[in-house]
Amino acid sequence: MLTFEREEWTRGRRRVGGVDEAGRGPLAGPVVAVCVVFEPAVAEFEQAALFRGLTDSKRLSHRTRALFYERLLAHPGVCYGIGEASREEIDTLNILHATWLAMRRAVAALAEPPDALLVDGLPVPELPAPSRAIVGGDRLSLSISAASVIAKVTRDRRMEELECQWPQYGFARHKGYGTAAHLAALDRWGPCPEHRLSFRPVACRHAAARSHATLCAG
Repeated sequence: MLTFEREEWTRGRRRVGGVDEAGRGPLAGPVVAVCVVFEPAVAEFEQAALFRGLTDSKRLSHRTRALFYERLLAHPGVCYGIGEASREEIDTLNILHATWLAMRRAVAALAEPPDALLVDGLPVPELPAPSRAIVGGDRLSLSISAASVIAKVTRDRRMEELECQWPQYGFARHKGYGTAAHLAALDRWGPCPEHRLSFRPVACRHAAARSHATLCAG
């Protein structure tokens, strides 16, 4: 889990950040990105101790994700930055460019700039340090795995907050993904301000709701 980090460390790049996101697929809410930098000695030691078993957040149970999240945020040898792109930015820029924006914001939020970056998936333009894109990186790099966990937990909790504002959609349960229950709620209530109007399932229902309202007004 430290192969890519060690390659950068041997080049003299000590502050190596792992970057990942959560929330590209849902129909509502922001996309959240995180950059995590481990102190090299901490990463070497803690991957066999506190962070043993840390991997892609999607492969972890809710309880295990929460445990790693708390450990990562509390550890003095772990630095992290969080960035978001809002629903409005997603609809304006498209989800890919909004994700890149969130990633750049996450890197910028670090207390100290990184020397190199490891990014899950495909290359991201305009990052402020040399970067390497790693397909499946959230299962291959400890830093990216850590970023995926913090991003997932942060976004899930954000969606739970949105549940308080719009309880009829069930955001706390499905976190904005297009489940049958979520689509049924959209059919009944139409989209709320946190729904991504540029996403087809929302756009179709938004157009249908507007058409219905026009007919009723006429």
